[in-house]
Amino acid sequence: MIAGPSQSGLGCRVLVLNKHYLALRVIGVRRAFSLLLNNQAEVISWEEGIYSNYDFESWRELSELRKTFEAHQHDWISTVNFDLAVPRIIRLLFYDRLPRRPVKFNRRNIFARDRSRCQYCGKKFPTSELSLDHVIPRSSGGESTWENVVCSCAGCNVKKGGRTPKQAHMTLITKPVRPKRNPVIHVHLSHDRYRSWKQFLDNAYWSVELT
Repeated sequence: MIAGPSQSGLGCRVLVLNKHYLALRVIGVRRAFSLLLNNQAEVISWEEGIYSNYDFESWRELSELRKTFEAHQHDWISTVNFDLAVPRIIRLLFYDRLPRRPVKFNRRNIFARDRSRCQYCGKKFPTSELSLDHVIPRSSGGESTWENVVCSCAGCNVKKGGRTPKQAHMTLITKPVRPKRNPVIHVHLSHDRYRSWKQFLDNAYWSVELT
């Protein structure tokens, strides 16, 4: 169905709600439009502080108006016959269960939790220049857990070596903890295009899985 899509449009992410408007996960644009085309979901659009609901056909019609009057405010994908604005939020029409899964312990999520900042010197680095450090070294019985692994720059990693921070006369800037929800979501929320997600991501109620 989709032909000649813009790269910026396909690179966006879409927040998925269940039918009771509870946040479930974040998905790619292709999957979002597949759900819309199969009438398994509807678009939730944030317009001047008000949320509105659209099925695929009404979203296509609204996209035509937005393309004419406010194209620069949206990301787009192109079909054979028309352009579609990329929705920021969709709502599943037949799914009300809210899964609760622990955040995966992996390199990407550790970098996101620590905001790509060395936890010893406090400086921010590209992820390619960061490594993972066991606060209590594995040689001393330290485990690979959320509470014992942090981001470290090459300089601090060499300085600390196989010692504890106390032994190396170094101090952690933040105590490492297990995130309550996927820390990668904060990367998206920092972008203005995803500001409409915030109401649905209240950490006191919802847990979001990034897929």
